[in-house]
Amino acid sequence: MEIMPAIQSKIYDIRGERVMLDKDLAALYHIELKVLNFSVKRNIKRFPEDFMFRLTKEEVASLRFQIETLDESDTPLRSHFVTLKAGRGQHSKYLPYAFTEQGVAMLSGVLNSDRAINMNIAIMRAFIEVRRVLLQQNDIREQLKLVKERLGEHDVQLNQIYDAMENLLDERINQRKWEDRERIGFRN
Repeated sequence: MEIMPAIQSKIYDIRGERVMLDKDLAALYHIELKVLNFSVKRNIKRFPEDFMFRLTKEEVASLRFQIETLDESDTPLRSHFVTLKAGRGQHSKYLPYAFTEQGVAMLSGVLNSDRAINMNIAIMRAFIEVRRVLLQQNDIREQLKLVKERLGEHDVQLNQIYDAMENLLDERINQRKWEDRERIGFRN
């Protein structure tokens, strides 16, 4: 199952949704990006905005920091979404599409090959695994929050104990001062 981490690394968080980009899906399905996009456009009614949306330039720029899109031959800090190479067809000049989990599931009906079906099953499992990990992280966050609250309560209780101990020490010091005072008056 070494394909699972590879798929999970291609799931991004955009607009509060977990999505996969069209170029990553085309690579996973072993088809050209233009074939994938043409198939989607031919069946556009199957892809409402909550299944698929085009990224904005700002989202592409922010993705630059989330994903490793640099080509070794490119100069640093150039994203292949934004910068075109000299050769024809090396990079898309259009903003990429992002497919939600439902959109990826819909692709299985549009791309009807054994490879697409098997890859869709693997992608759905990857989405489920990502969701499970996020739920575990939320559970851990809740547990940490409870521990922090308990520690806060314990801090308050410890401070009260320290204050009580200081008061006792102060009372003892005052009592000793009273007992050790120089007495005035008659002595027996």
